[in-house]
Amino acid sequence: MRPGPTRQAVGQARDILSTFRLFFTPEIEDIILEMTNLEGVRKYGARGDGDDGDDDHRRHYADDHENHENHEDRDRGAARRPLESDGLHRPESLQRVWDKWVERLPLLYNPGPDVTVDEQLVPFRGRCPFRQYIPSKPAKYGIKTWVACDSKSSYAWKMQVYTGKATCGGPEKNQGMRVVLDLTQGLRGHNVTCDNFFTSYELARQLLTRNVTVVGTVRKNKPELPQALLASKDRLLFSSKFAFTSTTALVSYLAKKNKNVLLLSTLHTEAHVSRRQDKKPAIVLDYNSNKGGVDNLDKVIGTYSCRRMTARWPLVIFHNILDVSSYNAFVIWRELNPTWMPGKRNKRRVFLEQLGKALVTPFIQRRARLPRTEASAALVKAVQRATYRDQPPADHAPQHRTTQHHRPKHPTPHNPQ
Repeated sequence: MRPGPTRQAVGQARDILSTFRLFFTPEIEDIILEMTNLEGVRKYGARGDGDDGDDDHRRHYADDHENHENHEDRDRGAARRPLESDGLHRPESLQRVWDKWVERLPLLYNPGPDVTVDEQLVPFRGRCPFRQYIPSKPAKYGIKTWVACDSKSSYAWKMQVYTGKATCGGPEKNQGMRVVLDLTQGLRGHNVTCDNFFTSYELARQLLTRNVTVVGTVRKNKPELPQALLASKDRLLFSSKFAFTSTTALVSYLAKKNKNVLLLSTLHTEAHVSRRQDKKPAIVLDYNSNKGGVDNLDKVIGTYSCRRMTARWPLVIFHNILDVSSYNAFVIWRELNPTWMPGKRNKRRVFLEQLGKALVTPFIQRRARLPRTEASAALVKAVQRATYRDQPPADHAPQHRTTQHHRPKHPTPHNPQ
């Protein structure tokens, strides 16, 4: 794998909008439109115009719903978003979108040499059969997803939604190992960084069969750990102890008094300790530099997000799909256009602003009713005026100068004979 955008992404990412649409293929849009129209039939009745095969009419319930909500919600100053009421709140509909979407992620970007596997908690406090409580996360309650991302760019390369414990046969055994093996399928020559929920000697052994190494913290209750590494009494602060097999290195580092940190690595083969004041081993330094890939993804998504209050958990997942897609698109756009906005620190904000305008402009251009608020109405008028100026007249056709003033008011059809 050559790190960065794939050949497919390079060939199709012509501008910001087309880069975002890499993640929303016409097939995915068709599913969303189909579910929206089904909900429209359920709520408003069949339209009966017989033109469902036409693209414009396939969108009619989304448009009608927008106009209907605009009319109903004018007193509240803003219309509800169409997706809040469409068929995507049905789990089976979302599953179809999710399956198609996650297929796109690894097709568009190749991760660099370091990959991070960790959990992501999408905030949600409503009813959901697999809602999680994680006190260490800022949101504490939400829907958990497993993510494998590029450690440097935080591009989300593969994802899975955690749907709760297995209902038959008891809880899943070795779940952490299974998750890492699933999310790293297809990688070769990479190193995976993960925390002690995932790391085990068996995981390291299986990854090596794929030519993938691992660096991760280890829980102290693992049976494969030697007792000499577990003891921390009478040890010097910042001291390290190592143990090796032919393929694996273990290190015990005393970061604080009575705080023994254990790490496993198949990337390192020597007991190298840095010359820093804290004398951290190379294994610890490499782990610290790559462990935050998914945490950074959470941070940037939380800064600029399309999430909205909703009681429907499928919409929470769909909002996360939009957030991850917009960030992944930004990563691809930035790497394909390294000279775009040089020296600017708010590139992602500008990217999202331009993407939002590109997405909504076609709908503003054909909007029949003006919003109630003055600022919104002025924006719609400005966009529609600019569109009208840019469009040539309907009868604009080149004609010979000598016949221009003699054109009949009601021209007859041209006879090729």
